[in-house]
Amino acid sequence: MSTTTHRIPAANPPTSSAPSRARPQRNSRRAAIGIMIVLLGQLMLTLDGTIVNVALPSIGTNLGLSPSSLSWIVNAYTLAFGGLMLTGGRLGDTYGRLRVFLIGLSIFTASSLLGGFAQTPDLLIAARAAQGIGAALAAPGVLALVTTSARDDAARNRALALFAAVGIGGSTLGLLLGGVVTEIGSWRWTLFINVPIGIAVIALAPRFVAETQRNRGRFDLIGALCATGAAVAIVWALTGAPDYGWTSPQTIGCLAAGVVLLAALAVTERRVANPMLVPSLLRDRRRLGALAVTTLVFGSQIATFFLVVQYLQRALNFGPIAAGAAFLPMTLGIFAMARIAPKLVARFGQAPLLITGALGLTASYVWLSNIDNSSDYATAVLGPLLINGISAGLTFMPAASLVMSGVDPQHAGSASGLLQTVQQLGGAIGLAVIVSVYAAGSIPGQFVPGARAAFLTTAAFTLLAAILAALLLRSPRRVR
Repeated sequence: MSTTTHRIPAANPPTSSAPSRARPQRNSRRAAIGIMIVLLGQLMLTLDGTIVNVALPSIGTNLGLSPSSLSWIVNAYTLAFGGLMLTGGRLGDTYGRLRVFLIGLSIFTASSLLGGFAQTPDLLIAARAAQGIGAALAAPGVLALVTTSARDDAARNRALALFAAVGIGGSTLGLLLGGVVTEIGSWRWTLFINVPIGIAVIALAPRFVAETQRNRGRFDLIGALCATGAAVAIVWALTGAPDYGWTSPQTIGCLAAGVVLLAALAVTERRVANPMLVPSLLRDRRRLGALAVTTLVFGSQIATFFLVVQYLQRALNFGPIAAGAAFLPMTLGIFAMARIAPKLVARFGQAPLLITGALGLTASYVWLSNIDNSSDYATAVLGPLLINGISAGLTFMPAASLVMSGVDPQHAGSASGLLQTVQQLGGAIGLAVIVSVYAAGSIPGQFVPGARAAFLTTAAFTLLAAILAALLLRSPRRVR
């Protein structure tokens, strides 16, 4: 009887523990679905960065915009997005990242609808600025929600890889989609396409994404004003530098104002109880190195989009759809590496991947610098774009991992906003420098003159990134 008595409890645990085993599986599945929904929102924000660019000629013709006025379709979005990113990240930390993400996405979706129906240039530019505000509120919450929702380091690295792939791969997809909807339909669909995606994410995110804990304390308004003013001034200076000149009063004045506001931000953040940007985030050598590498690499990539699209359309006579499709090898390389990069990081660490990726990007730009009027897509562009995609996939995920590594959960939004701010600044710096270099050697009516120097300048960006990665991202010495 004693044997029988002891066997009954032994037989019961599998039945009673089944719900406890199923619950973590359900929670894990729910978290994975939530991450995918949030990343869908990020994809929409990323697509918007390039999808409208392809439609600019059609917008100018339809609304009667001059080339200088047409640039504000891009600049209005860039200034609002880059200027408010740090503020958006800190708002998420303070008031709840899911809440701020949904508010930002709602603003973005509504302004996309408004812009699609715009009948005047002023209304379209205002809608683009509102899109930038919405994106600045939503985007920092994406990375923060992704890193805090992952159940362990492996899931976190996979989510970061997908975030990186969406970030740069979405830009290339935007070129393709922009060409398709512009040629088949109208430029207005480059804005309308955001509406159903935004509504779907807004409806589904609260069901699968848990709200984060809010920070107690007063929001740092002075820090927000300094950070926003500094970012806007610097981005304004960089976007206008190719037109007004690097030594013009406008460029120098805006850069000086940005530096002064950054200094004021540094002083303010040391004195307030709940700073906009926690000073400790900038005391880590490896985080600073990752931010510097991100700035240079992102700048080179944005400049490459500009140069290659120009070459495809002006020298090879590709239409908008064909020009967008030409970037598919890059996109495929990025998304393929999104599956491999987490395993490589786990085995080799972030620094070797960043160095390898930056050197691969350098090789792709040197290859592109050899184009001439007799080149064709298959021999001069296809190979470099494929290498570029694979190398970019090796770079962005480890960089994001380093920036977010060791960050206190209550400051994840600030760290995310910082990362995405340097991406925007890097893009502005890269485009401004490359356009200036290209213009110095260009010949009216031709693309190839000036292109070699421009591509070699992008190669210099990524070579410097590889050197910085080797110097700054070495692991700290262990104390024995």
